[in-house]
This record gives sequence, C-alpha cells and structure tokens, in this order.
Amino acid sequence: MSPDATAPTRTPPAVAGAPAADPTADAPKRNRILPVLLVLALLGGSWFAKQWWFGRTHESTENAQVDGHIIPVMAKVGGFVTSMSVSENQRVGSGTVVITIDDAEYRARLAQTEAEYAAALASSGSGAGRDVGQAIAVQEAATSQRAVSDAQIAAARANHEKAKSDLVRLAELADKQIVSKQALDAARATETALAAQLVAMEKQAGAATANVSGAQAGVRLAQARLAAAKAARDNAALQLSYTRIVVPTSGVISRKQVEVGQLVQPGQLLFNVVGDGEVWVTANLKETQLAKVRVGQHAEIEVDAYPGTPAQGVVESLSPATGARFALLPPDNATGNFTKVVQRVPVRIRVTEGPGADRPLRPGMSVTVNIETK
Repeated sequence: MSPDATAPTRTPPAVAGAPAADPTADAPKRNRILPVLLVLALLGGSWFAKQWWFGRTHESTENAQVDGHIIPVMAKVGGFVTSMSVSENQRVGSGTVVITIDDAEYRARLAQTEAEYAAALASSGSGAGRDVGQAIAVQEAATSQRAVSDAQIAAARANHEKAKSDLVRLAELADKQIVSKQALDAARATETALAAQLVAMEKQAGAATANVSGAQAGVRLAQARLAAAKAARDNAALQLSYTRIVVPTSGVISRKQVEVGQLVQPGQLLFNVVGDGEVWVTANLKETQLAKVRVGQHAEIEVDAYPGTPAQGVVESLSPATGARFALLPPDNATGNFTKVVQRVPVRIRVTEGPGADRPLRPGMSVTVNIETK
C-alpha cells in the first residue's frame, strides 16, 4: 500500500484577512434563472405546438407565384412602321392605336377591288348586279319560251287528235264510197303531217327546257361572281384596317420589340400587354399534399415583396394533370432507369383581398401559400 493512501487530507490554511465563503450566495441567481428557463420552455413548447397544429390544418408551399393575363400583340400584315405612340412600361387603354404600318399598298389594293366590285355590281331596284339582272332576264325569257312551246304542243296535239278523228270518219265513208279515195288520202296526209309537227314541237320544248336550266346556271354563276367580288373588296378593307395596331385590353406595355422604320412581317411579335384585370396565384403543391385540398378553401398568401402584409384568397380550381405533363419534354418512366420523383399539381387560387392599394400584385412575383384545410 502506498504511504500516501492513509495520509489524512489537510485543509489549506485560511488566508489572513480573507472573508469566509458563504454557501447560500448563489441561491438568488438560481431563483432568477429558473423562471426565465421555465418561460422559455413554455414559449418553445407553445411554438412547437402551434407549428404542429398548423401543419395538421394547413397545406403550405413556397413553390407559388402570381399569375395574370399577358397578351402578346402581333402584326397581322407586313410593312414598314410609320408611327408609334407608346413606350416601354406605359399604361394604355383598350382600343388605343399604338402602331401604324405604311398603308399605301393596302389602299391601292382596296381601290382595285372596289373597282372590280363596281364592275360586277350595277345598282338596281332589287340591289342585284347587272350580270345577275341579265342572267335573270335570260332565265325569264327561256321560261317564257318554254311556256310558249308547251302551248304550241297542246295546240298541235289537239290538231293531231282532230286529224285522227277526221281520218277515221273519212275511212268509214270511203268504205261506203261516199267520199273519194283522194279525200281519204288527203286526210291521211294531214294526220301524218300533224303528227310530225307534234313531234317537232315536243323536241322544241326539250330544247326550251335545256335553255331554262342553262339560264338558271348563268344566274348562279353571276351571283357567285358578284359574291366573290364583294368578298375580295371586304378582305382588302380588312387588310387595310390591320395596318393600325390597337391594344386589345387596357394594361401596361411590356417587352416592346419594334421601332419606327422597322419592317415587320405578319405574325411577328410587337409587344406584350400586361392586363389590368384579374390576377391569381398558382401554387404548385406536391401530390402528397392534395388529399385534403378542396375548392373553396381559404388561403393566406404571403408575398415576398411585401412582408407582413399577406393577401387573402380562395382555392378556385385544381389542375387535371401534373405540371410535368405540360412540359416541353414530359418524363417517360418506361425508359428502363426509373427514379420516383414527387410530382406537383398546379392549384389556382383566386385573390379575394390584396395586400394593399399601394402594393400591386404583378405576374411572376414569388409568394408563399398556406391553404386552410380544416
């Protein structure tokens, strides 16, 4: 055993003049710290309880943004831009003429088509064109000729029937030798001539019927030509109107891509109009968050640009497909290598109360959405 094992413990001697240690000196400190710790624990517990309850009654996502109507305005006809009355980010009203395209060519084209239409249209009491009137006159003449032919056929048929009856009577009298054979031959020749005349009249009636059909076709052709001339004139007037570019709705001009003197082509994008109308929020929720989301549920919208002033909204609709289905290159999970990725479904939220008159919601702003599911 070590000699130090049984050595008594010695207390160092007190320093002369030093105060003795008081074991109860730290008690007030402990008494002040314990309530603070207790309050902090209560606050932390309350916060965790609130977050737990919030998570049970809400579905939240930061994958959300403000959407609105952005209308692209394109040129419908080509030409050089002669004037422009708007600038970038300028507010304009609906129907305002903002760009004018050189219209000399379109005015000349309209004048040409109007001349062609005037040539096809000679005003009359009925408003029909000259060609149409002439075709109708020809049709009426052919119809009248057909009626005359019908009357002539009826007369020829009656004469033929009379000649046949006379021939029968003369044949009986000739058998009794009351009339001469010469009279019988004359009656027979008359009947034959009238029969041939009837056949000729019927042939003429067939020709008159064909003339009526041809006249009716001429009327339809003249009407079609008149309609084509009118359509060409209206189209030329429409093309001329397209040289004046108007704003389809009130809003703000954005991404202007045209300048005075520039040659534009049909279908070329000139600028966009961010409409003043309705804005909404598109929240891309995970598919695992949709079990309790229903149309009509209240939603709180926290706009990143305006902290502390949330907007209010209502769930308006849910997309019928995930966002990946509408991508330019949708995923194909049948390619061999498969990694399960949680998909997101766009949820449209109608804004019922904005963050304030001086805090406008602009399309593309990032927001955080909290949907109250209970």
